[in-house]
Amino acid sequence: MREIVEGIHMWSRLAQPQNYNFNGHWVAHPGGNLVIDPVEPEDEELERLVAMGVAHIVLTNRNHSRAANRVRERTGAQVLMHPADAGHAREQGTQIDGDLAVNQRIGPFQVLDASGKSPGEVALFWPERSLLLVGDAIISDPPGKCRLLPEAKLDDPAALRASVKRLYETVDFDSLLVGDGEPILTGAKARVGYLVVSFSGTR
Repeated sequence: MREIVEGIHMWSRLAQPQNYNFNGHWVAHPGGNLVIDPVEPEDEELERLVAMGVAHIVLTNRNHSRAANRVRERTGAQVLMHPADAGHAREQGTQIDGDLAVNQRIGPFQVLDASGKSPGEVALFWPERSLLLVGDAIISDPPGKCRLLPEAKLDDPAALRASVKRLYETVDFDSLLVGDGEPILTGAKARVGYLVVSFSGTR
């Protein structure tokens, strides 16, 4: 686990066969610390999460439950997810305690619509720090380059492209933290812009 920007720690697990990292994030906040999309922690990492404290576990989509149950059990945190994705996660055994709604605030973040890969996919925006955190809406792989998941893994490819385009056009971000791949800590909006340009001519 390492601090990638002030107050945000990340831990990672190499995913196979994708050959890039899946990432979990811990975010310090006076109103209650957050964990986002927690990948399976090593025992030492889990003990650090317990020691640092977690009020809420935020899941950005139905496939990022990951180690949420284990972290919830050890920390007592509440697990939150958009209701459009929560049913699928519950079917997979994830304990969900509450809903996320688009435009609500959770900790320092505003919850934004990022649907398309799944109907309840969300992104998290920290306006004061020009920081955007995404789950599966954008993959940063290879490092420094943004792309989408293969279309076969998307519920609605056109809707996802529209969501990413909307995020690019309406959100003022410089840093991009990702659930899959490598974070882009500066100049991220331009990188997402290249991705949006690549959508030209697709439906």
